[in-house]
Amino acid sequence: MNIDDVADIVGRIRERQPLVHNITNFVVMNTTANALLSVGASPAMVHSTDEVEEFVRLASALVVNIGTLSADWAAAMKLAAGEANRRNIPWALDPVGIGATRYRTQLAADLVSLKPTTIRGNGSEIIALSGSVDARPRGVDSQHGSEAALDAARALAAQTGHVVAITGVSDYVTDGERLARIDGGHALMPKVTGLGCAATALIGGFLAVEPDPFRATTAALATFAAAGKHASDHVDGPGTLPPVLLDALHRLDRTMLAANASISVE
Repeated sequence: MNIDDVADIVGRIRERQPLVHNITNFVVMNTTANALLSVGASPAMVHSTDEVEEFVRLASALVVNIGTLSADWAAAMKLAAGEANRRNIPWALDPVGIGATRYRTQLAADLVSLKPTTIRGNGSEIIALSGSVDARPRGVDSQHGSEAALDAARALAAQTGHVVAITGVSDYVTDGERLARIDGGHALMPKVTGLGCAATALIGGFLAVEPDPFRATTAALATFAAAGKHASDHVDGPGTLPPVLLDALHRLDRTMLAANASISVE
């Protein structure tokens, strides 16, 4: 897995413009939709229990993000994930804030049982999802770096058969056997709400066109890291980062990828 592989997968997204069904949170809808549009995918934000099962059948991938919960949205997430699983439609789970409350933690466990293709979270979220009692987050912020969650990610991937991604200063992706480390990004990125959620949305776009979930997830995070690093080097602070990041995703090519991100695979 190298930068040329990432560029090839980005090219497939731009060619096919896959429809990505998102059940996500109020805070990040605009950011995640624009990130998908900028990389070449077609986002849809569809949340009602009356239509999620029907709509997910039209999509090439599903993204479920539990950031802002209600009983109706939780039910919609389960319905959509179940239908995606039955129809072999790849889907990504973002267990935002798992460990903060019993309700949130139980919902995440219920969704994991519906076989997400990829799970992406910060260090604390992945540790909590693996069953550790010592991973309570501060709200939705991580108390653990990505490296601290490596053992939990490997164990979770081996136990469930899912690809698990941890994002942080360095990003890691594992399927229980392979492990990829992605470097890039910038310290400004955690200062902007919703960028982690946007990374999960991009994973959905990449799952839509790449049949190997490990390669798709690695490529998505390398793309986001490269665009984030390029954008962050051209702004003065977090307020101007999002639009420049979207521009970078739109303009991203092999040269930008090679200059701003690196991948190592074990």
